[in-house]
Amino acid sequence: MPLAIVHSRGLDGLFAPEVAVEVHLAGGLPSVTLVGLPDTEVKEARDRVRAALQNSGFDFPSKRITVNLAPADLPKESGRFDLPIALGILAASGQIPTSALAGYEFAGELSLSGELRPIRGALAMVLAAGSRGRSFVLPSSSAREAALAGTVRVLTADNLLEVCAHLIGQGQLSECLAVVELADEDADYPDLADVRGQVQAKRALEIAAAGGHSILLVGPPGTGKSMLASRLPGLLPPMTEAAALESAAVLSLAGQFRPDRFRRHPYRAPHHTASSAALVGGGSIPSPGEISLAHQGVLFLDEIPEFDRRVLEALREPLDSGRIHISRAARQAEFPAQFQLVAAMNPCPCGYHGDSRGRCRCTPDQVLRYRRRLSGPLLDRIDLQIEVPALPAEVLQQAPDGEASASVRARVAQARERQIRRQGKANARLTAKEIDQYCQPAAAAAALLKHAISRFELSARAFHRLLKVARTISDLAGSDTIEAQHVAEAVQYRRFAKD
Repeated sequence: MPLAIVHSRGLDGLFAPEVAVEVHLAGGLPSVTLVGLPDTEVKEARDRVRAALQNSGFDFPSKRITVNLAPADLPKESGRFDLPIALGILAASGQIPTSALAGYEFAGELSLSGELRPIRGALAMVLAAGSRGRSFVLPSSSAREAALAGTVRVLTADNLLEVCAHLIGQGQLSECLAVVELADEDADYPDLADVRGQVQAKRALEIAAAGGHSILLVGPPGTGKSMLASRLPGLLPPMTEAAALESAAVLSLAGQFRPDRFRRHPYRAPHHTASSAALVGGGSIPSPGEISLAHQGVLFLDEIPEFDRRVLEALREPLDSGRIHISRAARQAEFPAQFQLVAAMNPCPCGYHGDSRGRCRCTPDQVLRYRRRLSGPLLDRIDLQIEVPALPAEVLQQAPDGEASASVRARVAQARERQIRRQGKANARLTAKEIDQYCQPAAAAAALLKHAISRFELSARAFHRLLKVARTISDLAGSDTIEAQHVAEAVQYRRFAKD
């Protein structure tokens, strides 16, 4: 029968819908036609597959070959369809049995010699294939990450000949088993103990890690803002299996996942020249941006006023929802974006506003214009806003005397566990209704909150975020109630916006 059907997977955002690669051979002038919305990479498979088959010792049929990638309304991209197209041609021409293809899904890019090259999104595809009960055949270089899914039998191959030998019973492909390297977390992340001084900033990092809050660090150059930001991933509690797989799947879409970094919180620090598409995702074929690549980790925006204002405003929705929906004329895609924003900025254009030695020459208007590069709605969404002052020379000359990340992480993990038991999520993700249910302050704390709202002219959003920070501070203290001292500390982290 001159017809063969091979199962594979496409990619639509983080989803991997099934694609049936249908190959039909007919009489007529020899040709290869690909249909089913293939992009340029997929169309070029005609030449790669022809050379791969011939260099692997197979006959390329002198027939009119039609390859249909179904469903036809799903755009197909990348070279992952090379392997299923090649197997479909072999099965339709009778060089391998069609029945041998049942029970498998295939993906892989072919070189002209028949070698299999790695593909992007292998983990996302295997996660989607879990409900089908088929084995998944992948290039060896992509199989290790795909095996982390644990729901599908993943077989590895180095070339087309190995796959065909397995299908006709003359060889056996190796099964790739998930191997998670449990590296020492303290050695894997920069240590908070290396930071000299900055007691308030380190306390703010602990609160941010415990509740999943965003944070803005404001201070002159060289005070340790970037150093502090790089320590936050090491303070975060361990990721759950589901969260780690989702984070790994997003990184896999961009070809940036490393199996030895599984369960490690991502840390992304894009340059201030990044475009909106680079930061939140986009393109004619929507791809994840920095906020999604930082999913379950930290996004650090250094010199945040230097970013384009329209780029920064695009952060407002994902900061609230934890997801980003990208719409284009032909395609839409949704990516997870539960990241913790750490932003850093100078207090003025020259960086030395308020310096005791009088080094700042900026006028009040210049300082105001510089700070207004951050809009009120964006500042409202940043829970903790603190100053990181310059340190005296004697503090810089002393040996580091702060707590190690491991000690802080233990307290953070306990506080996060209290939140999960109480409400099933981190405090930063609470909705307005859940805030009313889980963040009720004591009488004295309520009175202090009322005064803070009036004194600092807080918006409703800022008020809710203040309550969530106070709830996190009480969790770190092991208190079931939000007391006045918890609210007082939380208020100290909202003052910059009104200075």
